[in-house]
Amino acid sequence: MTGPLLLALTAGMLGAVNPCGFALLPAYLSLLVAGASDTRGAVGRALTAAAGLTLGYVVVFGAFGLALAPLAGWLRPRLPWLTVALGVLLVVAGCWLLAGRRLPAPGWSARAPRLTRSWPSMALFGAVYALASLGCAIAPFLAIVVTSLQAGSTGRGLALFGAYALGMGLVVAVAALGVALLRDGLVARLRVAGALVPRLSGLVLLLAGGYVAWYGWYELRLAAGRREALHDPVIQAASQVQQTLANAVDSLGPALLLAALAALLLAAALTRHSRPPLPLTPVDHEVIATTRRGEGQ
Repeated sequence: MTGPLLLALTAGMLGAVNPCGFALLPAYLSLLVAGASDTRGAVGRALTAAAGLTLGYVVVFGAFGLALAPLAGWLRPRLPWLTVALGVLLVVAGCWLLAGRRLPAPGWSARAPRLTRSWPSMALFGAVYALASLGCAIAPFLAIVVTSLQAGSTGRGLALFGAYALGMGLVVAVAALGVALLRDGLVARLRVAGALVPRLSGLVLLLAGGYVAWYGWYELRLAAGRREALHDPVIQAASQVQQTLANAVDSLGPALLLAALAALLLAAALTRHSRPPLPLTPVDHEVIATTRRGEGQ
């Protein structure tokens, strides 16, 4: 059983950087960073968001593998349109942040947490991440996990499902925690960065969204039989980046990623105890007042 579990764990790790959806990882990290209004709670914020994204991702994959597989023939040709729509939404969000604005709270509750800090919102983003990734990452998931469940090996299938989720969550957690600590360290040393970080996040979100929309358009062109799409320079350049990233994740393996996560957690604990609290600036007071007004509505 150790071999299949390790295979499922590795498949989950590579699923986080699959060719269809890998650009959503920096988009997710941008949302995470843009949603931080202070330098406290970086660890909890990053790990909670990573858990939410992972849950949304694996739930969609599980539902597709077990319940929606018979509809795959109908659903698959329509997935590129979803990818294009998602990319356009990310571009709009990136432009919004570049303009110096904050992403709004979800409309269904006046007292809901901000979109970029909401655990359910991260789970929703994970579900969209999974939908964009289905075309590239569903085959290994079906072969490794769903086959065991459909064969009646419920315990084995659930163990493989958990290993896949752990692999996905491990990559996302390391990336999220590293970026959150980098952001907090930058803000702690350069207070003006507190105003720059959301705009930089908006730029990353804009670029990632543009690529996601372009990739969806690329898939639609392929489905229409337009062979020139095979030589798309944007897709070719991004594929080289994705392949390098996937090779790096595969080379590191779960042991080194776990070690990296432990090292980041240790660094966060040491930094929290050694760094004295910084005095609040007028920008901090404005952010706190804005947040309190939003929560009091």
